[in-house]
Amino acid sequence: MPSLDQIFNAFVTLLVTIDPPGLAPLFLALTRGMNRSERQQVGLRASIIGFLLLALFALAGAVILSVFGITLPAFRVAGGLLLFFIAFEMVFERRQERKEKSADVAITRDMIHNIAAFPLAIPLIAGPGAISATVLLSGSFSGPVGQATLVAVHLAAIVATYLVFLLAERVDGFLGQTGRSILTRLLGVILAALAVQFVADGVKALMAA
Repeated sequence: MPSLDQIFNAFVTLLVTIDPPGLAPLFLALTRGMNRSERQQVGLRASIIGFLLLALFALAGAVILSVFGITLPAFRVAGGLLLFFIAFEMVFERRQERKEKSADVAITRDMIHNIAAFPLAIPLIAGPGAISATVLLSGSFSGPVGQATLVAVHLAAIVATYLVFLLAERVDGFLGQTGRSILTRLLGVILAALAVQFVADGVKALMAA
C-alpha cells in the first residue's frame, strides 16, 4: 500500500504537469461562441479522454517501456529531464505561449467540434509531461493495490481539471494576468524540484545496477 506521502507527491506532480489553472483561459478561447451546456460537454469529453489515456500509461507504462527495451531507471532520468524542461518553460512562461499557439491552430483549422480530443485532451491535458510523469510514478505504485491507487490519483487530478473547466470564467477572472503569472512560476519551481528528484533516483538506480 503506497504511503500518504507518495500519494500526495503523485497528485501534486500530475496537477502541476496538467496545469488546470493554465488551461482555463485556453478552454475559454477554444469554446468561444458556445453556451454553458456545450462548454460542459466539451470539458467532460476532454477530461474523460485525457483520463483514459493517462490511466493506460499508469497501468501499462512498464510494459510499454519493456517493448522498446527501456529500463525504468533510464526513463526516470529522461523523464525527469523532460519535466525539468517543462518546469523551466513554466518559470519563464514559455509553456503558456506554446499552449496558446495550439489553441489558435485548432480554431483556424475549423476543428471546433473536435477540440475535446485535440487539442484539449491531447496534448493539453495528456501531454508529454503528464504522460512522462505517469510512467515515472507507475514505478513507485507496484502491484494491484498500487496501480489502483495511482489510477485513483489520476482520477482526482482529472476531476480537479474538469472543475476548473466548469469554473473557467470565474477562475480566469479571479486570477487575472498577474495571478496566473505568479501561480505558473510557483508551480514551475515545485515541478523543477520534483524533476531533480526523479533524475537523482534514476541515476542512483542505474549506478546500483
